Amino acid sequence: GRFLAYLIAACQKAANGIGEEAARLLAASPQTPSGVILTSLINDLDDAGEEMLLILDDYHVISSQAVHEALAFLLAHSPETFHLVIASRSDPALPLARLRARGQLGEIRGADLRFTDAEAAHFLNEVMGLHLDAAAVATLARRTEGWIAGLQMAALSMRNREDVGGFIRSFSGTNRHILDYLLEEVLAREPEAVQTFLL
Repeated sequence: GRFLAYLIAACQKAANGIGEEAARLLAASPQTPSGVILTSLINDLDDAGEEMLLILDDYHVISSQAVHEALAFLLAHSPETFHLVIASRSDPALPLARLRARGQLGEIRGADLRFTDAEAAHFLNEVMGLHLDAAAVATLARRTEGWIAGLQMAALSMRNREDVGGFIRSFSGTNRHILDYLLEEVLAREPEAVQTFLL
């Protein structure tokens, strides 16, 4: 019920009148089948005729089968003016193969976001003002998996550091470990006001 309430509330912000009946149905009885509530919402979306974009972030934390089913129903029946963006660290439990086959799915994967060595070199040397050789750039790109936030944190940590080579050789691990390490390194060198802001 909570997911449907949030979904309806988000859609209501798009245009007047969207989701009013769906909200009443949900409020009248939490036992109302989600398909009935969603059908009402979908009808409103269709009647509105306006382009709408709904973004669901951190979808990987959703483990409720009821939520997955509700979203699959919404995707299967929503009008062409309704667009859904899901940000997730793993594939959502949705009919992705069917959506892909119908040309209704656009995907941006981790590999698409990963910087190449050339992009990392441009970012580190041109944007961040470092003067790293190709081997150092390749090491950083490999150890951060081309992750822009990791590269930026590394660059910030290397500023005004005498032993840049030692720094590059010393860190390794997963994105989580890199982030933890670099946060400690960067934060320790920033003024208290900046530390407070960043945290």
